[in-house]
Formats: sequence, structure tokens, C-alpha cells
Amino acid sequence: MSTTPQQLAPTEQGYVPTDQWPDVTVMLDGFGEPTLPASDSLEGAPLEVRFENGWTIEHTFADGQITWTITDGEGAGQSGTHPYRAVEVRPGIFFVDFVKGDGAHSSDVSMVIDQSDGRVTVADSSFVDRDGKVRMHTEILSGRVAGTGEIEPRRRTSELVGKRIYYRYSPTEHYEHIYLNSGTFVWHCVKGGEVGLADADPIQVFELADGIVILHWSETVMPVESIVVIDLANKRSIGRMFCWDGPTLDTVHLPFDSQFTILEDTAYPAE
Repeated sequence: MSTTPQQLAPTEQGYVPTDQWPDVTVMLDGFGEPTLPASDSLEGAPLEVRFENGWTIEHTFADGQITWTITDGEGAGQSGTHPYRAVEVRPGIFFVDFVKGDGAHSSDVSMVIDQSDGRVTVADSSFVDRDGKVRMHTEILSGRVAGTGEIEPRRRTSELVGKRIYYRYSPTEHYEHIYLNSGTFVWHCVKGGEVGLADADPIQVFELADGIVILHWSETVMPVESIVVIDLANKRSIGRMFCWDGPTLDTVHLPFDSQFTILEDTAYPAE
């Protein structure tokens, strides 16, 4: 059983070697349940999405379940039904998340759906074997609702570069992110189960709408994949983490949202 570490202020914290890091499950109790309400606005008519890899997948939302069926492309005829959670990030923009499969064969599928233009971005996180260790991989897929136009992958953006953002996921779990460039950020647990832990990890950042981006990051020390929508105008984020917990040999699925403060927005000198 994990114990809550002593909550030291950043001025009292020091470097924590990776062999002293706690298990990923220490975050679960502190994060608690997401605070933003789930939406059932997608329930009703099926949503058919064409993807850049040749798939066409029909999605039906009903009674808190999503049923997906591959109607064209590799694996045509495959289908599944799973509990899902959808949050309306802004009017007409939805973050949808569901887990399919079990254990090391499971995957976490997150969809960002923009009803204004029909564009869909999917992050599919799953487990892989690397040198005998369970690690993770996320595939980013671009799609479009059938009948709304051609598939247009979202452009990468430098919108977060230079920003230092303080995220409050719950009263007990606070993290800061420092976005160094378009492909690298630093995260630091200021308060919570991982207090004092910090690392630099790879990221991808995509344009979504005015003042709103999609962030994907992969952690290099622990097997953790995250996808999150960051609304810079309303100072809130919605996302999830999907992880592998070595001690229990089980998955960890952590949906979350946050309110945040932009502590700093660095303008780099030209010379």
C-alpha cells in the first residue's frame, strides 16, 4: 500500500532519482473523479468517420456505451461495444474516451470531434514489448465525418512554446508544465502523490481551434501515455492518462480535467 509522501514546497524539494519514484497508482486517489460533466449529446444517429489509413468506422453512442464497427478497410466487420465518456470542451467540440480489451492487450482510444467541420483526431494508446519490458505506444490518426469534406491532418503548432502552466487537477494534485519547444516539455509535480518528481519528455502539439490545442506526451521513465485538450482561453484542460503498473501487472486508466494558470509566457530574444 502506498503512503502519501511529505508535501514539501518547491523551495524545499530536491532531485528524486528514478529508482526512488513511486508506482503510477499513487496518482489515482489524489486525482479523484473528473469535475466537468459528461455529455450525452453524441447519442442518437450513428457517426461514420473515414480515416487516413483507409478505415471507415461507424460509431453509435447509446446509453453510455459506444459501439464501433469497421465498415471498410483492414479488419472490415470487426466491432466492439464499450463504456465511454464524452466531454463537450467547447460548443460542438467533444473529447471522447473509451478503453477496449483487457490487461496488456487493452488500448485506450481518445477521439477529438469537431462538429463545425467534421474533423476527427484519434489517439490510440496500447502496450508494446521493448526488450522484455512493457512499454507504450500511441498512434495518432486523422479522420473526417463522412460527407463533410476531405481528410485534413491537423497541423503541428508551437502555441505552447515558452509557456509555464500551473495545472490544478484536484485540491491535492498540482503539476507545472514548461514547454521548451514544439517537441519537448518538462513536467514537475508541485503537490500530490508524485511531489518533487520531474522529467523532460517528448510531446506533439496540434491546432484544434482558436486558443485551443491538442497535446500528446509520452513519458520516458514510466509507461504512461497522455492526450489532453488545452483551452488557453478558458484556462482548463480535459484529457486522460493510460499507464501500465508493474507491481500489479495491470492497466491504469486516469481521466482528468484541470483548471490552470499561465505563470509565464517567455519571449525569447532574437540574438
